[in-house]
Amino acid sequence: MSDKILVFYGSYRRDRMGIRLADYIVAGLRARGDEATLVDAKAVDLPMLDRMYKEYPKGEAPPAMQALAEQIRAADAFVFVAGEYNWGVQPGLKNLTDHFLEEWFWRPAAVASYSAGRLSGARSNSAWHGTLSEMGMVVTSATLTVGPIAQALDAAARPTGPAGEALEHAFLRFADDLRWWTEAAKAQRARRPPPY
Repeated sequence: MSDKILVFYGSYRRDRMGIRLADYIVAGLRARGDEATLVDAKAVDLPMLDRMYKEYPKGEAPPAMQALAEQIRAADAFVFVAGEYNWGVQPGLKNLTDHFLEEWFWRPAAVASYSAGRLSGARSNSAWHGTLSEMGMVVTSATLTVGPIAQALDAAARPTGPAGEALEHAFLRFADDLRWWTEAAKAQRARRPPPY
């Protein structure tokens, strides 16, 4: 039975390099039999946070927000593909994430970061752990840090060179860890309803 996994990507930049990592992860999860779907914050195009989804009267949330809320509730797990901006998180991805709360609860999340430099978005990766945990997700310990992104994946999201080889090796543990927590969360929800 395949897991429904949403892969979130948040760059709004014109020359987006991180989309390569998002596409690589979607393809890698699908090759393992999962139902992986890319959610591109730029394509969803939610406004800057004014009201969370739950703050709209029933049936009055913007259509894109309503559709995404339904996708999130139906998912078994999440992957956040996180770029690093000035030692911090990407504003586009953070804005999309903050529109929801209860929709995230009781499912695992994994973080994959990237940057143009050798630190591979590690500071952003670390920052997302606390944020996602606060939003009710169990964050896996296995992460991906990819950089320089242009040397790890080509324009078609295929691994290239030593950085690409390292990514392929690390992806196996990353995906295995996410699968284990996804199965554990599904089994627990079937055994006992969440406490809130």
